[in-house]
Amino acid sequence: MSAPQEPSGKHVAIFLATLDGERFLSDQLQSYALQTHDDWSLHVSDDGSSDATRGIVEKFSTEQSRSVTFRDGPRQGFCRNFMSLVQDQRIEADYFAFSDQDDIWYADKLERALSYFQSVPRTTPAMYCSRTELVDESRRHAGFSPLFVKPPAFQNALVQNIGGGNTMVFNAAAKFLLEATGDTTVVSHDWWTYQIVSAAGGTVFYDPRPSIEYRQHSDNILGSNRGFRARAFRMRLMFAGRVKAWNDTNLRALQTLRSHLTAGSLETLDKFIAARDANWLPARIFYLVRSRVYRQSVLADLGLMVAAALRKL
Repeated sequence: MSAPQEPSGKHVAIFLATLDGERFLSDQLQSYALQTHDDWSLHVSDDGSSDATRGIVEKFSTEQSRSVTFRDGPRQGFCRNFMSLVQDQRIEADYFAFSDQDDIWYADKLERALSYFQSVPRTTPAMYCSRTELVDESRRHAGFSPLFVKPPAFQNALVQNIGGGNTMVFNAAAKFLLEATGDTTVVSHDWWTYQIVSAAGGTVFYDPRPSIEYRQHSDNILGSNRGFRARAFRMRLMFAGRVKAWNDTNLRALQTLRSHLTAGSLETLDKFIAARDANWLPARIFYLVRSRVYRQSVLADLGLMVAAALRKL
């Protein structure tokens, strides 16, 4: 693999988690090479591939001059694989980007993200994410992910993730918060990034313009949250208790980092916990309203009320 590079002021470390990715990996790697911002390095953590994934990465490494490293992942699922990369203090850069193995980045993805960071002090945790273009296995256009219009904030992050990890770019101050998470279990690396950056008083920018082609195929771990079928699926998860279990996990993680949260975030967090814990229905609704949490649509906000009423929050 190529030798490590020192950060240059706008150096981006790309975190790529792989597992048997040979079908689509080459397209993703080539989209890195075509970036208009070319100061990047690639850090690959492989979770036990039995196909040609490693060979594809090694071949890519010899075809261009940027640093490429490859290592064995923890083999504890995609979230732990990504977290093992972002929590590695030996990986130094000015900015960091999560990447899935089967998407295709727009050529200006990194350039657009870094243009946003120019207005943010380096000491302020900051995160960029975007809408996605949906494509099929042959890269034929299949639509777009939902367009979110309400502002990103911790009150939203606590109950919804609007940023897919495959679109996320964040700064070193945000990476510090992710390192501080330690071995605490979280539901997903991207939702947790949105939660902790916003909770700590950081800034989050949601780009309404897509920055990647998000490939839809049978092997996707998580699909697009678009359309009636996706909404129905989320409702089934709520009634099955999955959403409540996810909230249990994320709230435990947030409690371990209370010292990093702003006063406003702590107030929202405590009111939301009170809404979940209250035995009396009016109290659950009262605390939920006082927490000021919100999702990105009226229907989804109504779903929060239903979940609170049924103790599925």
